[in-house]
Amino acid sequence: MLTERQLFILQLLINDYIQTAEPVGSRTISKREDVTFSSATIRNELADLEEMGYIEKTHSSSGRVPSEKGYRFYVDNLLSPPVLSKNEVNNIQSLFAERMVEVEKVIQQSAGILSELTQYTSIILGPEVFETKLRQIQIIPLSKDTAVVILVADSGHVENRTMKIPPSVSMSDIEKVVNIMNERLKDVPLISLKSTMMKEMATVLKKHIENYNEVNMMLENLFLYTNAEKVYYGGKTNILTQPEFKDINKVRLLLNTFEQDEVMYNVLRPEKNGIEVKIGQENDLEAMQNCSIVTADYFIEGKRMGSIALLGPTRMEYQRSMGILGFLANDLTRTLTDRYQSFKHW
Repeated sequence: MLTERQLFILQLLINDYIQTAEPVGSRTISKREDVTFSSATIRNELADLEEMGYIEKTHSSSGRVPSEKGYRFYVDNLLSPPVLSKNEVNNIQSLFAERMVEVEKVIQQSAGILSELTQYTSIILGPEVFETKLRQIQIIPLSKDTAVVILVADSGHVENRTMKIPPSVSMSDIEKVVNIMNERLKDVPLISLKSTMMKEMATVLKKHIENYNEVNMMLENLFLYTNAEKVYYGGKTNILTQPEFKDINKVRLLLNTFEQDEVMYNVLRPEKNGIEVKIGQENDLEAMQNCSIVTADYFIEGKRMGSIALLGPTRMEYQRSMGILGFLANDLTRTLTDRYQSFKHW
């Protein structure tokens, strides 16, 4: 068990290294105004902390840097509750002040502001379409031959698509199609909309629509969902600004991983509730074993809809990152829940 002095010195060393990315020596620590120990005492304590595996030397004559064990102890035991600045709170809240039409826009902007505030790479898993069901379909004419199709899901997901209306199809037919689809397709998973429409609606449409073939061709392209989730990034290249990533091979391996959606789904799926921190070798994926990943979930009425993550060096500012991530996840949850509740009353 660490003494109070060892805890204090370990925290100072990690805080300094996070800020400077330079190994920290006993002389650096002894110069601090809040330190009353002698350099000899600090050297002894640093030697003990190194022996216990909390810090390590990059080479024999250098100062010390935190080990992964040290970072894990720091995150679990030494961080006080994060306090965001007024500017950080305002930046996040302004993101949700404007009522946006599409959930995707909310998520994309969330990724952007998260990377701007932290200077790390932000990654957000979008709502899980496999578990997302259709709430309502609307078709709004723009002209005689063009309309906008709006698909509203129970998660608040809104999909807008422009559709060409064949000359032989009347607005009366369009209204009938909308009524039939809302009756037959409500609560069908989005991923299954096309197959359900083809199997269950063909007979009904043939019975009520004169120009069935034209209408059927018009509808076929409306329900093409390929991914169960989408991955959104902010600041993909921020990792290049970190001194730990001067090795181009490390960076190439990491950026290649960003292109593999299925891999990223697995990386970002949390193993426990709340904010989760994985440090270095705790990440199973080789490309991320020089990184730390902080993740949080966002919800709609208690149901997990996706994950938000920050990826940076193991030297990341954990306290601030966890604070910003938690605050944004809560605001995103509140915004999406409000949207969902409003859709329920349509």
